[in-house]
Amino acid sequence: MVEELFRQDAYLREADAVVTALEERGVRLDRSIFYPTGGGQPGDTGVLKWDGGEARVVDTVKADGGDILHVLAPDSARPAVGTAVHAELDWDRRHRHMRMHTALHVMSAVIKGNVTGGQVGADKSRLDFNLEGEVPTKEWVTEEINKLLAADRPVTAQWITDEELNARPELVKTMSVRPPVGAGKVRLLSIEGVDLQACGGTHVARTAEIGRVECVKVENKGKMNRRFIISLP
Repeated sequence: MVEELFRQDAYLREADAVVTALEERGVRLDRSIFYPTGGGQPGDTGVLKWDGGEARVVDTVKADGGDILHVLAPDSARPAVGTAVHAELDWDRRHRHMRMHTALHVMSAVIKGNVTGGQVGADKSRLDFNLEGEVPTKEWVTEEINKLLAADRPVTAQWITDEELNARPELVKTMSVRPPVGAGKVRLLSIEGVDLQACGGTHVARTAEIGRVECVKVENKGKMNRRFIISLP
């Protein structure tokens, strides 16, 4: 199984690895800094370099056996199994995903309702809520989120057992996506004094690193369902 370096340190921009499998779409590595698509967060992109070759990673997805597939551009060279490669992230894109994902956690604490879906993007991101009664305005949501971001709260990972998660259903906020269980432990993301919930994505270390965000639109998606879209400058 691949060593998930992005879970150990979301700020790793490059690392050495070895190709463990070659497939039609791409390669598997023994260790990876590339986050695979999941939990509403897109897979990372970047480049793999080796002696005599280079390949563009255009997507990263989960593979069977708890592995990760690094999807390569169709016209890229393919490193053979056993090749030592140097992996480099498209860091600007990843860092925007980190900022956005953490901002969505803050928004889930600001808006009181069950989260029915969400999507992280580099420029715009969204959360959908089932809401009863008055719907917050985009202006109010913008200011409340930014108050918490400016407070510069630390963002840290914690781990609990599957049994502990089952005993605390409030730690799973998103109704449409369940955190992976079965490995014996589940990762929680803590924003000090703001939010605590199960999440396997990549995040910034402190809320002030996100900068100011804006809630640009509130959409009606059903009788109770409302979509809140935020953007980064």
